[in-house]
Parts: sequence; C-alpha cells; structure tokens
Amino acid sequence: MSVGAWEPEKAPQQSGEGEKINRELLQRYISAAQSAAPLPESLSPEDRQASYLVRLPTQRWLEESEAWNKEQLWQLIRFFTLAEAQLPGWDAGAESPVIPMAKSLRQRGTPLDRDQLLWIKQHSDNRYLPYGPL
Repeated sequence: MSVGAWEPEKAPQQSGEGEKINRELLQRYISAAQSAAPLPESLSPEDRQASYLVRLPTQRWLEESEAWNKEQLWQLIRFFTLAEAQLPGWDAGAESPVIPMAKSLRQRGTPLDRDQLLWIKQHSDNRYLPYGPL
C-alpha cells in the first residue's frame, strides 16, 4: 500500500481576475462619470455587469493607472465612487479601485485636492475612500 500526498484543488479564479482590464469599458465609465445622468441611466446593461472590476487586486489597478492621465484618473475615481453608491453589487469597501488610483496620483506628485476629497466624501458612505484603511 502506498501513501500519496494530497493536494487541494486550486480555487477557481473570480470572474475577471485573469482578464485584462478593458480600456474601452473604462473609457465608457469615464464618459458616464462626466454625464449628469445617474449611472444606471448612463450605462448599458452589459457595462453594469462588470462589477468584478471592483474586486481586482490593488496591484492590477496601480499598473492600470499608469495608462491614464490625471484627469482620466479623476473621472475613474468619480465613476467608482458613484458606482459603489448607485449600482447593486458594486460595493467594494477597503478593496475599492479608488484607493490605488488615489495612491497613483499621490505617487505622481499630483494628489487629490481639497475639493476632490470633499466630493468623494459627499458622494460615498465608504469610510475607506480615498486612501484606504489606516
């Protein structure tokens, strides 16, 4: 009789974890953030289904942030702040993409200004925004 080693099965990846971040989708999110209409009205049903984005690892968002300029990042921060409040299933807490995007801006030497910080606080009840847990 032989004794083998048991190895647990690898857990399946969360939806979207292995996928590239779709920049065309993010561009649509930027447009939605700039719109005066509420997000549920500004987005197609397919675009509202991408809530897996809020659960991507921080490092993925830091890398993705490099592809966007300061204004685009601010609009993405606005989008994800509003999405958490307006779209079901988009709540992210301490894992919000807003946190690594704000960190990316700080690393560039262009941190969020006072008005932007106030806007985030006025439009979100996520206590971790914009800089994450202490």
